[in-house]
Amino acid sequence: MPPIESATTILTLWAVIGYLLGSIPFGMVLTRVMGLGNLRDIGSGNIGATNVLRTGNKAAAAGTLILDGGKGALAVLLARACAGEDAAQIAALMAMIGHCYPVWLGFRGGKGVATFLGLLLALAWPVGIACCLTWLATAATSRISSLAAIAAAASSTIWAILLGHGAMAVLALLLTLLIYYRHADNIKRIKAGTEPKIGKT
Repeated sequence: MPPIESATTILTLWAVIGYLLGSIPFGMVLTRVMGLGNLRDIGSGNIGATNVLRTGNKAAAAGTLILDGGKGALAVLLARACAGEDAAQIAALMAMIGHCYPVWLGFRGGKGVATFLGLLLALAWPVGIACCLTWLATAATSRISSLAAIAAAASSTIWAILLGHGAMAVLALLLTLLIYYRHADNIKRIKAGTEPKIGKT
């Protein structure tokens, strides 16, 4: 077993790596590269796939979704391969924080849904798939993307426990709280019945 100081240094290193990976604003990058304008001036101004879709370019939205999920998964897989499960969980949390609060954008990032699902798929794929299915089922019935995200997040801790991955339950709960915080305005609009449905601005 490595000394406590060494273990702390390793976890800190993977926290930084996770944050930097998570903070890559793929939505901003793709819209600029594809000539779709400044994403901050489009729709909600958010950097995630849902807002990228408002440009009318489905390929850019799909690319953002895949890359935002992929950067979270990459952070987890790298940390696990190099330093074990504790590092993977630390990297996962920090990648999520990096997406929501990227230093490159003045700490004004996205809401973290794609990154959240990517993290879960890498941490424990059965839990990730269950949460993806929860998202899909809620989106199909409600046609509200934010409600689907909230439902998927709320189910993550339950799925982790039910599917035998209780070791990640605390992390899942922390990620869920962050998603709820980032969706505070959406929750208010859902309660008021004014939250836009998928495909509408």
